[in-house]
Amino acid sequence: MSTLVGAAIGMLAGLHAATWGMYKDAPHEGFSVLKYLRSPLLGTFLGAIVQQLGALNPTRPADALILFGVVYVVERALGEIYKTFLRNEDQSKYFIPMQLHMFGEVVRSRTARLAAGTLYAGTLLGMVACLYQYDSGAGAKPHLLVLLLIGSLGGWISAFGGAWKDAPLEGFQILKFFRSPALAAMFAYAAFGLTDSLLLVTLAATGYTIATTETYKTFLFPSKPRGKFAGKPVNFPDMLLTRQRAVLPYVAVWAALVLVALKAFHG
Repeated sequence: MSTLVGAAIGMLAGLHAATWGMYKDAPHEGFSVLKYLRSPLLGTFLGAIVQQLGALNPTRPADALILFGVVYVVERALGEIYKTFLRNEDQSKYFIPMQLHMFGEVVRSRTARLAAGTLYAGTLLGMVACLYQYDSGAGAKPHLLVLLLIGSLGGWISAFGGAWKDAPLEGFQILKFFRSPALAAMFAYAAFGLTDSLLLVTLAATGYTIATTETYKTFLFPSKPRGKFAGKPVNFPDMLLTRQRAVLPYVAVWAALVLVALKAFHG
């Protein structure tokens, strides 16, 4: 039962991510059912795996919240690694290239991209291993400053990665740079009330940071195109109306998370 519930929560995390992605991309790229279902299907698989590896009981509100956040960040990380280092795609349709690039110039060498991707993925796995070891040997709760610094780690990775990718073309925005670390620290502080695992806290905090920032950018500024499509034509204008159908279920997932959080913290 726990595995099935974990898979269902993972599916919702993937659906949530797929929805804001579709909402922003579909007017420029069109809608593809297979592309839309990719994140929910991967999230379903990850939900079952993370539930087992993290020894989480997703029927408990606290564990369900942690699981959602962890699946969210792992699914997003896998997607970004694929698009940045592995996928070959025509980049002319983008203002900001999605493949690995140096100051706006796409790295054409597949070997170089694979080498960079291996180093990047290895670094992430190394960080996960270090946090796992910390959890295994920790006898007391970390100092608040340690919690905030480590818990915001994913936000710093996102900030530096975003600056590397976007700043050469969009310019450096200091408030945007510090947004993700600040949110991640806040979510880490909250998540530590749900689990003693600093690894799960850090991953979940990063997942909720991504979900929050993407919701803010997508639905509070619906007429502003994603940075990668800045200045590019809207090739599928009918999607500007059709995509509205996804808003209600998207809000429903957020509402469910709020209700579960209320139960977890005050139940």
